[in-house]
Amino acid sequence: MAGYSKTVSDLETHLGYWLRYVSNQVSHAFALKVQARGVTVAEWVVMRQLYEAPARPSDLAEQLGMTRGAISKLADRLVAKRLITRSAAGGDGRAQMLALESEGRAQVPVLAALADRNDEEFFGDLDATTRQTIESAMREIVRRRGLKAVPLE
Repeated sequence: MAGYSKTVSDLETHLGYWLRYVSNQVSHAFALKVQARGVTVAEWVVMRQLYEAPARPSDLAEQLGMTRGAISKLADRLVAKRLITRSAAGGDGRAQMLALESEGRAQVPVLAALADRNDEEFFGDLDATTRQTIESAMREIVRRRGLKAVPLE
């Protein structure tokens, strides 16, 4: 067959395969941990961002590399769970501000501890140099590629 190569690389020869393999396991374990607390990973990310300060949905969308529609849907769910509030900001009332409710503010440190525990479960047995090497390589790829979207899954 013209253009057919007899050499086909194995899945395991690709770094992306191994990154995805580990990432899927880490992400799934964390998702289960936060779901037990009544939130999704995406909701946790929004809550963590709002922990620092209230924000407009458009600013959150830019900070997290998400669409305004996605932020709006997440905000709707978090408002329904009484974890955040949505209020008018500015003089015309069209602009909105999102902020953590007291229950949401109380949950953020608990969820952060789950994230810390999840990291420890998967990476705690690595020595500090190996952990730093992996993190530095990942940060460099993010920087070089100009990646902006926060991982939510």
